[in-house]
Amino acid sequence: MGSTAPNPMVGCVIVVEDQIIAEGYTSPYGGAHAEVNAIKAVKDVSLLTKATLYVTLEPCAHFGKTPPCSDLIIEHKIPKVVIGCLDEHEKVSGKGISKLKAAGCDVLVGVLEQDCKTHHKRFFTYHTKKRPYIILKWAESKDGFMAPLSKSETKPVWISNSYSRQLVHQWRAEEQAILVGANTVVQDNPSLTTREVEGANPIRIVVDLKNLLEDTYNVFNSEAKTIRLTADSFDSENPLAQEICKALYKHQINSVIIEGGLKTLQTFIDEDLWDEARIFTGELNLKEGIHKPLIKGTLKTETWIGSDFLKILEND
Repeated sequence: MGSTAPNPMVGCVIVVEDQIIAEGYTSPYGGAHAEVNAIKAVKDVSLLTKATLYVTLEPCAHFGKTPPCSDLIIEHKIPKVVIGCLDEHEKVSGKGISKLKAAGCDVLVGVLEQDCKTHHKRFFTYHTKKRPYIILKWAESKDGFMAPLSKSETKPVWISNSYSRQLVHQWRAEEQAILVGANTVVQDNPSLTTREVEGANPIRIVVDLKNLLEDTYNVFNSEAKTIRLTADSFDSENPLAQEICKALYKHQINSVIIEGGLKTLQTFIDEDLWDEARIFTGELNLKEGIHKPLIKGTLKTETWIGSDFLKILEND
């Protein structure tokens, strides 16, 4: 997760007589796809003429950064291909299956289909909804506040514990981008990096409608790429979250964590432009402050992270 975008993270297994002879998954963007890596891992290529290739997503049929995977499967005369789900990308969408069938492959589609669709949800959201998969994230105090009304220093007031913060850095490494508003930058001066885990930094998206921010803030350092979205980026007649999504789609960003303040988070909630909400409740009582966002969704999971309670909601 986090290395293949904007490509999907596909998995592939090759089987002969109920024995796995090779497996592979998608390399970082620009590298080989899952099927290529699996085929390369086969020690005796003569076995491929009696193999079954299992893959979570329909093999591609077009030239992009790499040649079509369907061509390689045909070249090696692999007789049977089992596909988890159809690729909804307009450049593929059935073309890989048609090519395989035309070459004489026995193709079975839709095995563990819903599991595979869930696994590829970022890729599918980007191509079907023309926007990134959107994860909202915040921490709130036990009495329902996400920040104090005022503070003496330009840094975060930590509501969640160190274990939760490390988990958040892992999430950052798994998604393509992270987004905050200008007010969060001014109040907290965050870096928005993955410094507490091993993993690539996400692309930083800063919504700075009024061009308030100087380049001295941490989000503009050289540790990661940063995209600044100003009022000039948007059509002012359209809802803000919708315009942000359009801008991120143009930048080929297929997943984003929104870690902004109340205004940014509530904007996406009110426009119903979110897929998951990951909410920490810490032990702290603030007694007064900026109230937590108002959100409704289906509870997906809940767990304790040390002393913090984490719940994850899905948009209905």
